[in-house]
Amino acid sequence: MNKILEKEHFSANVVRLEVEAPLIARSRRPGHFVIVIPDEKGERIPLTIADSNIERGSITLVIQAIGESTKKICSLEPGEYLHDVVGPLGQATKIANVGTVVCCGGGVGVAPLLPIIRAMKEAGNKVISVLAARTKDLIILEKQVAEYSDEVIIMTDDGSYGQKGLVTNGVEQVLMREPVGEVVTIGPAIMMKFVALLTKKYNVPTQCSLNTIMVDGTGMCGACRITVGGKVRFVCVDGPEFDAHQVDFDEMLMRLRAYN
Repeated sequence: MNKILEKEHFSANVVRLEVEAPLIARSRRPGHFVIVIPDEKGERIPLTIADSNIERGSITLVIQAIGESTKKICSLEPGEYLHDVVGPLGQATKIANVGTVVCCGGGVGVAPLLPIIRAMKEAGNKVISVLAARTKDLIILEKQVAEYSDEVIIMTDDGSYGQKGLVTNGVEQVLMREPVGEVVTIGPAIMMKFVALLTKKYNVPTQCSLNTIMVDGTGMCGACRITVGGKVRFVCVDGPEFDAHQVDFDEMLMRLRAYN
């Protein structure tokens, strides 16, 4: 069992939990995720590791309360326990010095983007971060992102904060004004699809982190399968990050609607 050390509400439905997990904290790298089970009868929930503290032996998770299991996780208070946290799982992000990197995140996708932003900056890149949400209250981790970014662009659908527009509007501003070596995008599948279409037009390599339905997290169930470059891949073991220009987003979006 894993003890909840700290809790913070980003909004009514989005919570940050610092969870005791010393072995995971020591071995995780940007891009890794964990499978969380809230109680002994709970389902398995994949969550990307937003941060870790080796000295404290903890990892940070950001959870959006959507279904019964995520609501259970978000209801936990410091001193209470998660039944199981398994990880780190998946493949780590490929970090390289490519000059300028644009990191764009939508909604809670900013949480798994944060360690990538930090790693890209530590690798010597100029990092421009584009954060997007429907409204001001849904922008998260802005201060932490700014700490490791040379520039932060905020986009909101309703114009309540930053600039009015979509994440693609912010990304294109950068692509039009300077050479970009790579784009990293994490957020809703439809957002990542349109970021990929935009960056393909500008011929800029793009990584995306996929959020498919996942069960075991070890490649056995096949629930998270996608098509990348015409071949079947499993997000849990081959990903979660892939070349965004090779991902069949239409197939992925169709499969995500299977349980609606």
